[in-house]
Amino acid sequence: MLRPVPLRRLLLALLLACAVPAGTTACGSGDGDGGTGSSASPTGTSSAEAQKWAKTRFAANAGLAAGATYQWVVKPYRAGKFKKGADRRTFALVKAGLAGGFAYNRLKAATENAKGDPLLSKAVAPLTAGIASLKGLGTKLRKGEAGAGDIGLFEDVISGIKDAGKSAGAEVKDKVPSTSQLGG
Repeated sequence: MLRPVPLRRLLLALLLACAVPAGTTACGSGDGDGGTGSSASPTGTSSAEAQKWAKTRFAANAGLAAGATYQWVVKPYRAGKFKKGADRRTFALVKAGLAGGFAYNRLKAATENAKGDPLLSKAVAPLTAGIASLKGLGTKLRKGEAGAGDIGLFEDVISGIKDAGKSAGAEVKDKVPSTSQLGG
């Protein structure tokens, strides 16, 4: 027996059915004039707007790196979760490894974002070597081979990024990513 379909589902289906053909006709092949005789071209952003977004993206990426580092690397390390015999050590090490890889990825993205702003790029430039040194830290954490020096290096790089952002007018605030974000 057929059940009645809720009105919301019908409206959603109708909306999607109309949106698909409208989207495909707007994305023409470009071979013909499409009957309009003119073509739309993307507009560029002003230098000031590009710089503003560079700082925003930098702050977001650096904040995610800082939050992941603190939540899943520094806090568990200080609590002794990485020591042999600790309760749920393997789980903590795997999470720390994922967080380390995630933080490295976000820090690399933040340095790319910083290139869009002259002041920010000058502030971040000295930190690129420190960020590059973190490349294998995620794997070391996952295997349980990271020591106090490695954790300290991570903390130093994150605080350096925060200080650089603050000096350039892009304050970085810790944002803890979800565990699903860590995995990819």
